[in-house]
Amino acid sequence: MEESFFHSSVPISPGKGIYLERPRMYQLLEEALQNPLVTVVAGAGYGKTYLVYAFVHKQRYRTIWMQLSERDNNPVRFWEHVVQSVACVNQERAAQLEGIGFPETNRQFDRCIGCFQEGITSEKQYVLVYDDFHLLHEKMILDFLERFFTVFFANMTFVLISRNKPALNTVTFFARGLLSNITEDDLRFNPEEIGEYFQMLGITLPDAAVQELYQDTKGWIFALQLAGISLKQGNSVGDYGRSAMRSDIFTLIESGIFSCISADLQKYLISLSLIEHWPLTLLTALAPDPHLIQEMEGIGSFISYDIYLHAYQIHPLLLEYLSEKQRCLTAEEKKTVYTQTARWCAAHNLKIDAISYYEKAGAYAELIQMTYSFPMAMSNHVAGFLLTILDRAPPETYLQNAAAYILYTRILFTLGRFGACACKLHEIIRRFEALPPSRFNHRVLYGCYNNLGFVGMLSSLYTQQYDFASFFERAYHYYTLTDYELQGPSTSMSLGSYVSWFGNGEKDDLEQYNRAISASVPYISASMNGCTYGMDDLILAEQAYFKGDIPKAERLVYQTLYKAQAKKQYEIETRGIFYLLRINLSRGNYDAIEALFTRLDAQLEMQEYTDRYACADMVRGWFYAQIGCTTEVALWLQGDFKEIELHSLIYGMEVLVQAKYYLAAKNYPRVLDALRQQASPYGPEQFLLGNIEANILEAVCRYHTAAKADALRALERAYRLALPHSLDMPFIEMGTDMALLACAALKDSRYGIPREWLEKIRRQASAYGKQCMLVAAYYRKGDTPPPVFLSPRERTILRYLSQGFTREEIAEEEALSINTVKNTISGMYRKLGAVNRADAIRIAVAGGMLEAGGILEDDRA
Repeated sequence: MEESFFHSSVPISPGKGIYLERPRMYQLLEEALQNPLVTVVAGAGYGKTYLVYAFVHKQRYRTIWMQLSERDNNPVRFWEHVVQSVACVNQERAAQLEGIGFPETNRQFDRCIGCFQEGITSEKQYVLVYDDFHLLHEKMILDFLERFFTVFFANMTFVLISRNKPALNTVTFFARGLLSNITEDDLRFNPEEIGEYFQMLGITLPDAAVQELYQDTKGWIFALQLAGISLKQGNSVGDYGRSAMRSDIFTLIESGIFSCISADLQKYLISLSLIEHWPLTLLTALAPDPHLIQEMEGIGSFISYDIYLHAYQIHPLLLEYLSEKQRCLTAEEKKTVYTQTARWCAAHNLKIDAISYYEKAGAYAELIQMTYSFPMAMSNHVAGFLLTILDRAPPETYLQNAAAYILYTRILFTLGRFGACACKLHEIIRRFEALPPSRFNHRVLYGCYNNLGFVGMLSSLYTQQYDFASFFERAYHYYTLTDYELQGPSTSMSLGSYVSWFGNGEKDDLEQYNRAISASVPYISASMNGCTYGMDDLILAEQAYFKGDIPKAERLVYQTLYKAQAKKQYEIETRGIFYLLRINLSRGNYDAIEALFTRLDAQLEMQEYTDRYACADMVRGWFYAQIGCTTEVALWLQGDFKEIELHSLIYGMEVLVQAKYYLAAKNYPRVLDALRQQASPYGPEQFLLGNIEANILEAVCRYHTAAKADALRALERAYRLALPHSLDMPFIEMGTDMALLACAALKDSRYGIPREWLEKIRRQASAYGKQCMLVAAYYRKGDTPPPVFLSPRERTILRYLSQGFTREEIAEEEALSINTVKNTISGMYRKLGAVNRADAIRIAVAGGMLEAGGILEDDRA
């Protein structure tokens, strides 16, 4: 026999596992794998897993194998499992998938697809196996997989091994002839295979005995394996067949397997039945004697090693038998197994599994300590999972673990239950401040005051109360009375769509907010191991940038970067790079832009920066969308707004990048649809800067969809919001679009926007648009489009358009009829593939048909 027939990384002798090579089934699988989706459906004991494993190993397909369990119905745990499985074949792709997280939304789904597509090479055949698929029932996961399977990767096949028909809609596959089904009847041994199998066991059976076995077992492989054991023990075929038909299967396992192994191995296997997966390194750690693993391998095909999973596999019926015997273990023995398994899972980044096993062990102190390895902005799935565990934790958990109070309120904050969070915090603070001083009480108060400070910082968006610095000060006071030092991702600040968490208040409110932030950051960074360090400078830099004070903004950003690097505030550093990119884009400084991208790439090497891939994609996506290079925007940022949590406070920057993308793609209805649908009490539009930008986006989109009056009303709203704070840059960054909109506003005095302000914005937006076009031409130099030839008249009219002339003014200057001008412009747009004036100018500049210096040089409207 060849090694590929075995579920093992090394050759196994016949006594340790006999696997029959089945050419009939291999041929069936080879034909089935020509389709993108294959289901292998049969009950327990039909050899589904062994057959698929032997085939893909023999064919040397590039295989990712996922052994599913009930726990995989938690989306976060499922994704950790995906990451671990992919890591067996590609560590880099696994790290990217970990950064993406479970694809709840289109943006994440597209990033996931892109990750798989980038990792696939055309010269190899890939197989992705989901074993025990019948254990999945969570709709969110099934919906994702159903969508994932329909992508149709060119050289990848998905194989679903299940005890019953997968709970998926496979009609599309079936109707198009893209689904292969392997059934229980296909998997049964036929008489010829039964004879060959027993020959491998060293047992020669007459044809009549083979037929008798076939009639008794119906080709059920597990029954044939037990028959082999029975026959080797001296029983006759007739005795076995009659016994198998009337005896409980567990009796056969007891006599044929369990009673034949040592008492130590019996207890070890019962202990292992407490856990779902059997990785070699974990089993080694759990084994009281290393020789037990060697003895375990001698059981044969019922327990075998999987080289894809680097783990042992146990036959489901044997596992069920062992589970029935768990009552033989003491509570302390179970706790030891659960605790050691939880620690192994934590060390291997299987966080959800670790939490589950810690809970089973009653090890709440270790469970809570592990949560500090989670990012400050943990996902809603993880937060909800933890809240359920803490709600059912025994009362002594809180009496013994100060961090339990802190974690509980942090989870409420993460889930957006700010009112409940604040009430709980005040309740805990009142209770503990009334108790005698102790390090335990001080630790509770330190954490709760910090959480209350962050709740106050966020709530100031609506309350205009800026007293949150006092909470951070109290937190620092109690911190100095403890010996505690915060570690892990919780020490790194997560930012929203804007750094300035400031609502739609007046100028005095903004100044109060800035003072409160400046007072808070020293306390936070001192008590939380650097968290927020540099954020106060970044907030002032952001405001200076949007006020158009570029030198001040640049100076403050460099101060931010110095501080952020010193305390490993990665997201603050990324946002600083983002604003330097915007500054240098406005200047057309290519060298500085390239240097900043290099710095952004360097952050991808920082493993402890958990959101590095997403943040880098968003910074690059904004830049490329801003200069019109939409093909360079990451796929996940090109997704459908409808399914995306655009207005979550923590992840809200995505709405800005995607809005820029759709604007650059001239998909105005999509942007307007998003602005309509994504109203949220915690969304980017609740920030002052976000509200201004949302109105500007609406104004530009309305203008391009021929709703001029609506466009000018939205522009007026944006102007009035920006006026108290002199925030001009959101308008200027709209470039040529804003220049055209300002021209339209200059001709309509009904909307109360001062003419001098409109003139200023038009000129500055025109200059900014020119720089963006030059930068776009620089980045497109390696991708030259086919030449477009314009007539002399078209070139002349294009030059007038670039200088802001109206059609009527062009007709007057060139002594042409207005219809001739309109027809010439229409023809020119068709040649260029443009949809409007701004688009024509951009394309003409990029194609060298128009000197950039001529764009909107003239001040005429």
